[in-house]
Amino acid sequence: MKIAIVHDWILGMRGGEKVLEALCELFPDADLFTLIHKKGSGSEIIEKRNIHTSFMNRLPFATKLYKHYNIFSPFAIEQFDLSEYDLVISSSHQAAKGVITGPDTLHISYIHTPVRYYWDQYYEYFSRWPRIIKPFIALVGTFFRMWDISNTNRVDHIFANSQFVARRIKKFYNRESEVIYPPVNTTRFGKIPHIADDYYIMVSALTPNKKIDIAIEACNMSKRKLKIIGKGMDEGLLKKMAGSTVEILTNINDEELDSLYTKAKGFIFTSVEDFGIAPVEAMAAGIPVIAYAKGGALETVINGKTGIFFHEPSPQNLIDALTRFEQMKWNRQEIKEHGASFAKERFMNEVASAINRYLGYDIKVQIQEPVLISQQRKHTAS
Repeated sequence: MKIAIVHDWILGMRGGEKVLEALCELFPDADLFTLIHKKGSGSEIIEKRNIHTSFMNRLPFATKLYKHYNIFSPFAIEQFDLSEYDLVISSSHQAAKGVITGPDTLHISYIHTPVRYYWDQYYEYFSRWPRIIKPFIALVGTFFRMWDISNTNRVDHIFANSQFVARRIKKFYNRESEVIYPPVNTTRFGKIPHIADDYYIMVSALTPNKKIDIAIEACNMSKRKLKIIGKGMDEGLLKKMAGSTVEILTNINDEELDSLYTKAKGFIFTSVEDFGIAPVEAMAAGIPVIAYAKGGALETVINGKTGIFFHEPSPQNLIDALTRFEQMKWNRQEIKEHGASFAKERFMNEVASAINRYLGYDIKVQIQEPVLISQQRKHTAS
């Protein structure tokens, strides 16, 4: 079989690129197609691939201005000639699923999310833009939504990265999807012992949608210690908000981060994510999670067993949750085992098993036996 993997862009190693990396391991001979590639930004497994880029890669400052060039992405992705491939796997949060394949090619798309700024966050994204260009934005938005629906109809089978995403796929595209949770590096903590300290931890981009201000205000008010690890546009604002018990760390290496994880008493998660890798990493380190009860966290955190939820995005509601959290006893080993169930090997086994069903062809892969996810999981969204 001749196999192609298509990914939106390769500019770093975030959650989507971790999925791409696992797909590259699963299909070591596959060619890789992407709109824009910043050389050296991917992992070694990705970088050693035969990477094909689009004309967008040759636009001025493409790796920095890629979001401003999104208007070209429908045209660019459709320029890839995949007619000679038997199997195409797209890893898509924007345009990758829009590739054109032949009638005899099986196209499977792993959808990280329907495009947020076309659909559920459209008004949030564009509400602050100048009024004079809003009619143009509305016109472009209509075109993109029409194209987004049409290109999803080109896909033979869809994987969703959570039930939360699968429900949006059903609503916006009217397509069924099979949920396969993304791979998480659950072995990174090795045998680092858990030595509980008196602080909470957050690992997040410092951006408005992450709602980090809620945690800062809650810890300011209750005088609880909080360490926030991350970078982003809100760094200055959040540092001004931070009281004497809150610390924002922006230059932490992996070894220091792992140590901070394993010593924390709890992980605070205030944002609404499609899946949410950070709380799963925390659980893999044996750390219970205090999460806002919305999005992917509802699928990964077991209430009362690996963490608890707060139901209103407010400082006082979070304080109440922290108070409840501190009155509970936690089985760190049980939490760690649950976090480990989201390992990369589980992802690779489930993808290989699903593709074998669709192809009727046995893909031979050298991976470990699958690790079963908690019984709370459902595989197919309706």
